[in-house]
Amino acid sequence: MPPGLQARIVAAAIIAEVAGQGLSLDERLANDAPGGRMSELEPRDRALVRSIATVSLRRLGTIRAALGRFLEKGLPRKAVHIEWTLVVGAAQILFLDIPDHAAVDLAVHAVRRDQRSLPFSGLVNAVLRNVARAKDELLSPDDDFIDTPAWLAARWRNAYGEERARAIARINQCEPTLDLTIKSDAASWAEKLGGILLPQGSVRLLDHTPIGELQGFEEGAWWVQDAAASLPARLLPVTAGMQVLDLCAAPGGKTCQLAATSAQVTALDRSAERMRRVSANLERLHLTATLSIGDATNFEAGPFDAILLDAPCTATGTIRRHPDVAWIKRASDITSLAKVQAKMIDHALELLKPGGHLIYCTCSLEPEEGEQQIAALLRRNPDVQRAPILPQEIGGLTDCVTAEGDLRTLPCHLYDEDARRSGLDGFFAARLVRRA
Repeated sequence: MPPGLQARIVAAAIIAEVAGQGLSLDERLANDAPGGRMSELEPRDRALVRSIATVSLRRLGTIRAALGRFLEKGLPRKAVHIEWTLVVGAAQILFLDIPDHAAVDLAVHAVRRDQRSLPFSGLVNAVLRNVARAKDELLSPDDDFIDTPAWLAARWRNAYGEERARAIARINQCEPTLDLTIKSDAASWAEKLGGILLPQGSVRLLDHTPIGELQGFEEGAWWVQDAAASLPARLLPVTAGMQVLDLCAAPGGKTCQLAATSAQVTALDRSAERMRRVSANLERLHLTATLSIGDATNFEAGPFDAILLDAPCTATGTIRRHPDVAWIKRASDITSLAKVQAKMIDHALELLKPGGHLIYCTCSLEPEEGEQQIAALLRRNPDVQRAPILPQEIGGLTDCVTAEGDLRTLPCHLYDEDARRSGLDGFFAARLVRRA
């Protein structure tokens, strides 16, 4: 088997499972994913699979349009299974620093290894060579929404207007760098790590050095967390010794923020596996919290002085970091998740002391999971009132505070001409008080 071929075959299989079957990309890329494909690869090939799969899903619309240009009649009926091999080849040619000839040759090798695909090796060779020749033209599409599913583009136009919807779609096409939440002295760590200090206090890295190789990792000086994801915990008024509940806590960034205040933090999540990651992060960071496995709709404890509810949602605000979300979510998911969110908010308020604060947040761009959820809560529960968020609490990001006093970040916020410096995850957060 030629070097690198197995990585391409695995990448094609993973993309097919994500785009074709609606499976999570992160789960398929895990070393312990069912089928063991990733565990059988060398570290270098695992990194290559991750790069190919991620960019293929981030730019799937562009890639399909490029392939369609040279497949005017579509794929032959007996050759539909080679679509993902073509996607992998085109992704390398268009978006990765891999020689065109290597991408083409390895795609041809891949189809020749399958008896069903063997008769179409010439087709694959011709299509990918044409893509390589037309690369510059193919990378200049007129449609900002080419990589956004039509149903999402329509929703964003309706919610945010044409201009902002296009800006969201464009930033989602760009690979983001990492944001770090620093335990203390963020400015100093920004200098040490060669990053930039963002207005709300996160450090944004400008390169893609592996996390474990960065200064401060082993000593627990920081953790990875998108700048927008760090805001909800910052908005919860927490002091040392307070009893604080973090509902739906995994992967644990907000738990770490709350624990760093010396509050007595209880973190709850229904996934034991994800909570093991939370435990490992707390240990590395030398922070303490009580971890519980359970369902946020029926958890019994407290009462608590403050509660953070990061509710399960469609996660459409995280597409720039998790491009599979665009292809595995459906409009019907919004309705079903909104019902779960409402149950969680109502139960969380039962666990909150009178006079206590609740932060409700989601990483969704969909109003049903944010603004509309809070409006419905305030209509049905007169014992709850909004505690408006002020721009100075989030680094002066005025555009990220709504007229009602809620937090609403969009992927196109914090714009910079340098794509590495640009963007935030899309988040909604409301700060609520249970009347005394």
